[in-house]
Amino acid sequence: MGKITRYFQKMEEIALVITFSVMVVASFIQVLNRNIFQIPVIGLEEISKYSMVYMVLLGTELGLRDGTQISIDSVVDSLKGNLRKTVKVISKMILIIFSALMFIESVKLVNQQITTQQISPGLQIPMSIPYAALIISFGLITIVQSAILIKYLKDEKSVKNVQDTEVQK
Repeated sequence: MGKITRYFQKMEEIALVITFSVMVVASFIQVLNRNIFQIPVIGLEEISKYSMVYMVLLGTELGLRDGTQISIDSVVDSLKGNLRKTVKVISKMILIIFSALMFIESVKLVNQQITTQQISPGLQIPMSIPYAALIISFGLITIVQSAILIKYLKDEKSVKNVQDTEVQK
């Protein structure tokens, strides 16, 4: 399980670097072109926007994974023992269910875009490409957060088994 999540996390980090780089380069070229060269180039703004969308959605999972995502921990931090663990597990399960539902709905949305063959105005690419960011990000969130929950539950069980054997001695 660990190798799979590390693979997804590495791919996510690579995608974040690529999308950030594309966004910065496209924005820079657009500004240079608008202020200096004034060559009629289309699509740079869309490239920047779509790169930013991918970056934000992929970054969401990264923020969830490393704990930098905005959250209110004061209630959970005030809890003790099993109640605290239970609230953490329920919270993670709600996140996983939400992400899975969003993944399913994203697949429907992208299928609709493929069916209608809608294209972007500037780049003339299928709109299913920008909308695929939803599928990728919510799929990653579901997979990685499920793995984190499984690992947390396994670690809790191993800690509890050690405590039970110490009590029996």
